[in-house]
Amino acid sequence: MKRSDIPYLDDLRAFETTAQCGTVRSAADELSLTHAAVSRRINRLADMVGTPLFERSGRGLRLTAAGDRLAEVCRRSFDDLSRTIVSIRESQATDTGAILLSCERSVAMRWLIPRLSEFQDTHPEIAVHLSVGGGPVDSKQNRATLALRRLDFAIVDGWSVVPLFDETIGPVMSPDMFSDFEQGDYIALGSNTRPDAWDDWLRRNPDAPRPRERRMFDHHFLMVEAASSGLGVGLVPHIVALDDINRERLTAPLGFDPDGSRYGVLHPSQVPLDENAVLLLEWLRNRSRNI
Repeated sequence: MKRSDIPYLDDLRAFETTAQCGTVRSAADELSLTHAAVSRRINRLADMVGTPLFERSGRGLRLTAAGDRLAEVCRRSFDDLSRTIVSIRESQATDTGAILLSCERSVAMRWLIPRLSEFQDTHPEIAVHLSVGGGPVDSKQNRATLALRRLDFAIVDGWSVVPLFDETIGPVMSPDMFSDFEQGDYIALGSNTRPDAWDDWLRRNPDAPRPRERRMFDHHFLMVEAASSGLGVGLVPHIVALDDINRERLTAPLGFDPDGSRYGVLHPSQVPLDENAVLLLEWLRNRSRNI
């Protein structure tokens, strides 16, 4: 296959995002495109491949066998691209003395990024480079100045921790789904990053209505978009749903319960934080008090 025969990158992004989100509407919001633009790109890709990539499934879409194969390849390819770009960005940030802040993907997208301009406006002289990542950090491999993490893992040698706030989770849904939720006529949306979350929450809340079906997404930010679009009820951390609840895109009728974990900021203990990093750390501590 000649390189000129490879599909447009925009078409592949529209397809892969729709596969992740489950609806064209959610993918359009994620990509800041119109519904028609996303549909047009998916149809163009399907014509090039020579077979449909999606089929209707209730209020959403389901991948065909061919679509599932292509989506997996796209996911791996985009992940490789993302890791390469992050690696280059980390090297550049370290070389220029800028602050490199690593943050879990969903927290970065749903909480940190919408607020980071406040810090940048107050301290325009401080360059903050953001990368996404989760779980344990290795001081020998990760060059981040600060790493915002959910502390559900053992802290390896070489990293110090500044606690921020306790993790709380709860079911969220679009306001017009509350009646279905009360009657147990709802789809439970979960995240592959926490596959047992619904089982644990239902055990802690035995009187809560049970779902009729479950569906999983790769990340919490995708699940929140699916819940906002009316695809089901998402079980999410408060920090990820906070802004949508304030905008009344989502409601959390049962509130949020502590799950026993907490968030914190890690930094290399063998390297003293400079003045700029201390300012960013203090800003994170102050901003997280509102969660």
